Amino acid sequence: MHIRVAEPADSQAIASIIMPVIVEGATYALDPDLREAEALAYWLGADRTIFVAEEEGAVLGAYYLRSNQGGGGRHVLQLRVYTGAAATGRGVARRMAEHSLEFAHKRGIGRCSSTSSSAPTNALWCSGDH
Repeated sequence: MHIRVAEPADSQAIASIIMPVIVEGATYALDPDLREAEALAYWLGADRTIFVAEEEGAVLGAYYLRSNQGGGGRHVLQLRVYTGAAATGRGVARRMAEHSLEFAHKRGIGRCSSTSSSAPTNALWCSGDH
């Protein structure tokens, strides 16, 4: 499995992973009636660093990191991890979470706490100077 920064060509693969979770409305506080273009615009926003996990050219999952708040809270990062059905039980979400910690550590983020709803959606908050 390879984790890399997302590219514009990954948009449809990311949409196929995030839309079922958004439409279900159980674990992510976005409008379940959100159209795909709107969901992608939100998820791929300029305030995020987006990564994908792929294997043999297939995107299995995606995650983003962003500041949880502006101003005095900008040192706290939020992680949102999504995996597709093909990734179930394969450790993809775990590997993306580990990758995010490595990435955050390289940016000077030292402390993390996590909360998890039900799979495939997970959140992690990290804080430190960055």
